[in-house]
Amino acid sequence: MLAACKQEGGDVSRGKEAIQRYGCNACHNIPGVPGPKGMVGPPLDHLASRSFIAGKFPNNPQTMIDWLQNPPKYDPQSAMPNLGVTPADSRDISAYLYTLK
Repeated sequence: MLAACKQEGGDVSRGKEAIQRYGCNACHNIPGVPGPKGMVGPPLDHLASRSFIAGKFPNNPQTMIDWLQNPPKYDPQSAMPNLGVTPADSRDISAYLYTLK
């Protein structure tokens, strides 16, 4: 999956910075990201090894990139809000998340 994210143009270090900038760790516990360890959303450790995103959608780089840009588009009942994540930031965040094996 990591190789696929790199093909999508994502950058792991920029992804980690974007995760902090968007405040993702306010709701999620994300390994390697300093700051709060949110308990609203699921912990994101081992995300690259999971079969599904949000328990419903195939876990692959393109779906993750799209999900991060607009979670309610995929699941209107999701507690995850649309944070206005840009396409470039979603590629970078995905690249970081797929390092979490």
